[in-house]
Amino acid sequence: MIARLARWLGQTRPMVWLARTVIVPADSWVARRTGGRLVTFGLRELPTFLLTTIGRRSGQPRTVPLLYLPLGDQFVVVGSNFGGESHPAWSANLLAHPKAEVNVRGRPIPVTARLVEDDEREELMKRLRELWPAYDKYAQWSQRTLRVFLLTPDG
Repeated sequence: MIARLARWLGQTRPMVWLARTVIVPADSWVARRTGGRLVTFGLRELPTFLLTTIGRRSGQPRTVPLLYLPLGDQFVVVGSNFGGESHPAWSANLLAHPKAEVNVRGRPIPVTARLVEDDEREELMKRLRELWPAYDKYAQWSQRTLRVFLLTPDG
């Protein structure tokens, strides 16, 4: 029920504003304080983890909470930036430095990111839209192709 409501609200501009200004910062705060074991809005139907990338300019670790699609032992993430006109910084970081880490419920997992394109991207976007229908709105609002990454555990 909560996930269904979140999926519907996530397609509205007021909720996007709330997510950017309150929810994501709160999610980051809670997740960091609990070592990734808790995320503010992490529901089984809407899995969320912490993604730590290396800043492409700073070289410093950058951590963000993200919705992800589990795919076997891999993870799929999309750089929607809530429909903003630019790609999120974490996606540019992955392009520059594909080695990253995800923290799933307190378990750190080193991963390597790969930008997904063409038919593979379209297939994954179908599944991502089932998880979070707002991705269609975000693509429309941003007028850009949302970046999709497949994160594969190292080793």
